[in-house]
Amino acid sequence: MSSSPPMVLAFAASDPTGGAGLQADLLTLASLGCHPLSVLTGFTVQDTRGVESLQAVDPAWVAKQARRVLEDIPVQAFKLGVLGSAANARIVATILGEHPHVPVVLDPVLASGRGDPLADAETLQAIRTALLARTTVLTPNSIETRRLALAAPEAELPGCARALANLGCDFVLVTGTHEAGTQVTNTLYAASGVVRDDSWPRLPGEYHGSGCTLAAALAAMLARGLDVPAAARAAQDYTWKTLQAGFRAGRGQRLPDRFFGSK
Repeated sequence: MSSSPPMVLAFAASDPTGGAGLQADLLTLASLGCHPLSVLTGFTVQDTRGVESLQAVDPAWVAKQARRVLEDIPVQAFKLGVLGSAANARIVATILGEHPHVPVVLDPVLASGRGDPLADAETLQAIRTALLARTTVLTPNSIETRRLALAAPEAELPGCARALANLGCDFVLVTGTHEAGTQVTNTLYAASGVVRDDSWPRLPGEYHGSGCTLAAALAAMLARGLDVPAAARAAQDYTWKTLQAGFRAGRGQRLPDRFFGSK
């Protein structure tokens, strides 16, 4: 029998469009040669225009899903997306603590692209106090970076990233989609400062699931053995290409094409 591909376990809520959420994680991980494992943390009612509602899965069920699969299958990385509730964030942190040597990529999805809230104040605080110390790479956009750092909307991003690193995560990859400019600049920070900057031509239009794609791709690259700076660059390159090849399936945002290379 051939050896198995790298295993990545994703914790996320579902997205019926397949553009974001757990479905986006599965598509991204599979397209990058990993075998995706999954733990459902919530159900959403949404389309490509926005999120109508989110129903969190009971934390006991989150724990049962994760522990059952982890008792059977060793994993090379974890990827975290929408967790649904503060209780789920805390139980996921406990599970991650049982596997301290597995890298963790946390996409702190606080709102949809339209601005629909996906994490309340209690969940944000649970991310700060329970999950950041378990995180290898945090992947917030600039708005999420300031919110997680409890900073003003106009606060400087390097200081916010430093504050988040001081809460325990090893690296913070701040994406610049929401900042002005013809280029999108993503910056990888550690507690010591900037590790690398990468700039990409800003593509026209809006995309549903770009953050999920980036975080899942980063988890895949770590599972395949790349170090964090190299994994961050490779994940950005893959994500930009999925957006460049993106398509409009509905009446809202475009969807990334995770299998652009197979055409």
